[in-house]
Amino acid sequence: MSSVRLRPPAQRGELRDRHEDGHRLHHLLWRLGPGVRVCSSAVLGGGIGPRAWILNAQVPGGYPRLDPDRHLAEIAAAEGLTGPGAGLMTAADVAAYTTGHDGGVTATVTVGLGVRGWAAAPDTATRAPHRPGTAGIPGSPFRPEDAEAPGAPFRPGTVNIVVTLPVALSDAALVNAVATATEAKVQALLDAGLDCSGTPTDAVCVAAPEPGHDGGEPFAGPRSAWGARIARAVHTAVLAGARTAL
Repeated sequence: MSSVRLRPPAQRGELRDRHEDGHRLHHLLWRLGPGVRVCSSAVLGGGIGPRAWILNAQVPGGYPRLDPDRHLAEIAAAEGLTGPGAGLMTAADVAAYTTGHDGGVTATVTVGLGVRGWAAAPDTATRAPHRPGTAGIPGSPFRPEDAEAPGAPFRPGTVNIVVTLPVALSDAALVNAVATATEAKVQALLDAGLDCSGTPTDAVCVAAPEPGHDGGEPFAGPRSAWGARIARAVHTAVLAGARTAL
């Protein structure tokens, strides 16, 4: 496995190119360094805590592996990354990432909408025979057998969102920031004319400096100062990505 730098998205990220099992694939990499913590639903390094890097990796459609966290760790090791990190996956074209910026907040998004629907769907509409794999794991790609309709052709899914802020957030505000980013994602999908709230494996990472003695900004809801900026940045990025992904 090897990779090279292509071009940087905003706010300390890099678009990388790698060759893996005969495929040319891309991944986005944020080298956060010390003093940054992340709130994430990612398959690798999820939760709240210090993170030195974030990785959003593209994998082939029909992803065969059953250990996405280990796979992401392998990609990180090939990049020479050390320390704790957060890793997401998608079968969508990572090189087609979109960004949104507002008041110091940057949202970087990869959008795959081939398998999508409403979060609160009837149980009978989404139930499928159980198979081991990564179905339902946030930040993981869909495999053909994970599609809702039996025999349906595989199309890439997963909307992955990475938000970076210049200010520290409290624990509660970090969690609220993930909720705000998700609300903005759904608003953008509706504004793009889609009848869905996302895909079953969407993931969000919010990165911000570690708080000092003041505990960080206490709020990140959509009507708070920083939450509003998060919402606008995410909405811009997801709307642009949704329009090009269709």
